[in-house]
Amino acid sequence: MANSSINNSEITTALSEKGLGQQPWWVEQWMELINSYRFKKRLERAWTYAREGNVTSIRFEGRRVHARVQGTEEDPYKVKLWLDVLNDEDWSYVLEALTQKARWSAQLLAGIMPADIERAFAASGRRLFPFKLQEVRSECNCPDKANPCKHISAIYFLMGDRFSEDPFVLFQLRGRTRTKLLQDLAEQRLEVLANITKANEKENAKSKKINDNDETPSSPHPAVIDPSLWWKYEGSLNSDLVVITPAMDGETGLDAAGELPLAEEPLFPEARKTFLNHLHKQGAKIAQQAMLQAMATGE
Repeated sequence: MANSSINNSEITTALSEKGLGQQPWWVEQWMELINSYRFKKRLERAWTYAREGNVTSIRFEGRRVHARVQGTEEDPYKVKLWLDVLNDEDWSYVLEALTQKARWSAQLLAGIMPADIERAFAASGRRLFPFKLQEVRSECNCPDKANPCKHISAIYFLMGDRFSEDPFVLFQLRGRTRTKLLQDLAEQRLEVLANITKANEKENAKSKKINDNDETPSSPHPAVIDPSLWWKYEGSLNSDLVVITPAMDGETGLDAAGELPLAEEPLFPEARKTFLNHLHKQGAKIAQQAMLQAMATGE
């Protein structure tokens, strides 16, 4: 995801299907930034550009967005857009906060932006979402002196659609790609578990020392006498040590099954591809519903 692009046909299809309604809350929050712009006529023109295919390309390269928007001139205008990134110290605070709530990690892995995600960023004194339009940096080589111009504003609309597909793009604009963020979260959680294990070992050693100094011999654990108790566990689990995650790319049942022996349909050459796409989408939808049901049992 560090370097990705959207072509003109994908942009137009997405807008025609979704428009501005029925978007996830994090997309709506992004759209509130551009909708707060006081030059409404410029916004109307920008929406027309986005809807009618004047945006010829969008590329997400690291923390910057590069786009081409066809205006009145022969050559498309070049647009750049970016956010201020968090430094390593800021991210260390964010990661520590994310690790303390397993629900945040699970929702992000399911492609869902936690509604209270800003609480994780509050520890660093920074934000994930820009608070005002001026916090979004942008450039366009058109002659319009206003910023954002209608070309930049068109990109705002389309970025909202991109955020709907992948909320990790927001983290990428703040300096952490999806791969890096999940890797850092995994390492942070392993460190937490190691500290818990070390603390338990220290406590066990302390208890053993007390027992060794006690003249009365301690009774053996019941499982030593009754082996049938080996397979029973009646203690409560620490929810922070349980992380519910979906299958990663390449680990789903369809991926493991390999190529399905589906018959070709000469009159409809795209039928096989269309069927498989629907099958994958349905599998992803059911997996997300299972994740939400699992997380609904509590943090």
